[in-house]
Amino acid sequence: MTAGTAKPTGSRWRSRLPPFVAAAGGVFFVAFGLWAMVAPVSFFDAVATFEPYNRHIIQDVGAFQIGLGAVLMLAVSPVGSDALAVALLGVGTGGAAHVIAHVVGHDLGGNPVVDIPFLGVLSALLLGAGVVRWRQHPARGRGRDGHG
Repeated sequence: MTAGTAKPTGSRWRSRLPPFVAAAGGVFFVAFGLWAMVAPVSFFDAVATFEPYNRHIIQDVGAFQIGLGAVLMLAVSPVGSDALAVALLGVGTGGAAHVIAHVVGHDLGGNPVVDIPFLGVLSALLLGAGVVRWRQHPARGRGRDGHG
């Protein structure tokens, strides 16, 4: 290829495939995670037919799927060029969903008085650090000329 010549179609397809798969996978994981959290019996009956039924475990699985989906979707977003921001924000999102599962299922066992605040603080720290890291990214908060 000479300068100015477009890349072959196969190369363009290969460069677009990974972000497409990441975005589609992210949507899939978030959708399944939300399903498990919002309708755990339906999710169990249709997908996770591992006896015995345990609402808390199904909702925890949903929370972690939401975190996986968030990581994939963040990786193809403008944040995606910073792996640490993606990791902090994605894991923090899954952690926040996990807190919600514990709040909703506070009567299912564990130690809600300790679990919920601990998981909440951990999730808030992860999300806060992710936002700080994202804002530190050179492309954030500056005009096209590189100045604030």
